Amino acid sequence: MNKQNILLICGGDGSEHDISVISSNYILEVLEASEKYAVTRVTLHNNAFTLDNGTEVFFVGRSIKSADLSYSMDVDCVIPCLHGIPGETGDIQSFLEILNIPYIGCKKEASLNCFNKVTTKLYLDAYGIKNSPYLIVPHNNEIYHQKALEFFDDNGQDVYVKAASQGSSIGCYHVKNRDDLIDSIVEAFMFSESIVIEKTIEHRELEVAAYEYNGELKVTAPGEVIIPDNVFYTFDEKYSKNSHTVTTLEPELDSRIVEKIRAIAKETFVKMNLRHLSRIDFFLTKDNEIIVNEINTFPGMTSISLFPKLLIHNGDDILTFLEYIIHNAMTSDR
Repeated sequence: MNKQNILLICGGDGSEHDISVISSNYILEVLEASEKYAVTRVTLHNNAFTLDNGTEVFFVGRSIKSADLSYSMDVDCVIPCLHGIPGETGDIQSFLEILNIPYIGCKKEASLNCFNKVTTKLYLDAYGIKNSPYLIVPHNNEIYHQKALEFFDDNGQDVYVKAASQGSSIGCYHVKNRDDLIDSIVEAFMFSESIVIEKTIEHRELEVAAYEYNGELKVTAPGEVIIPDNVFYTFDEKYSKNSHTVTTLEPELDSRIVEKIRAIAKETFVKMNLRHLSRIDFFLTKDNEIIVNEINTFPGMTSISLFPKLLIHNGDDILTFLEYIIHNAMTSDR
């Protein structure tokens, strides 16, 4: 049987480069159990694509080749395992579409809309999907600094300042002291061209896996991320071996809350034009208000990531799922 050539791209040189590589290890291990594929991994680093053996390759139409042409492979489908920039920003998707190469995951526009917190919130508002109160700060100047101070005063003097186009809490600051607000805004602008300030909400953090499988959009029951009191869920807290944060696949929740979260996740997936896979994160307030916090268009695939855990806990097989969306990409992208 002729195997299909799958190109697994990881890295990306954004703030989540290393996590992307770890996720690709998991995907590679899963796909190697299939007889359908010949999987080749390249790491995107310093604007170059490099094979695991160190050989730099270039895209030539729907193929990748080394400069001396000693290596060449026709690409049947790409897995863009790139968390954050440039994978969840729509950039790699646009590149692959120009070359007419099928790829799994969300399309370019949905990726960009969900990665940018400004467009995410504007779309959610337009669709009537509840999210946390916020202020958009498009420019780092005195006019918007004053607006930010007013927002801070009006929202309990406890806010989060977030770089609009970053993931994994990069460029994100919890501000409780008014005197620290402007400094946090200035720092956040180092990571993004605009920022969002959100009211702090006392909540439980719940996450669902939403994915397409056998012609059906499936949404899991939520898992819970349990963060220690007085700890901010930073990049290090998410991924460090010393993290004190734990996750559970079976949190204690009223069944009506579970079903409402699943319904909102499904609505979000459809209206935001997502494809194949996503992780949708929620806040559940002490008053049982359900708020969409974040949409991840290529969720983590590490050993501690909730997306694969939730999918498997939902009764589905991760390899069969990947086979399905690869086939779907190859038949629908052409």
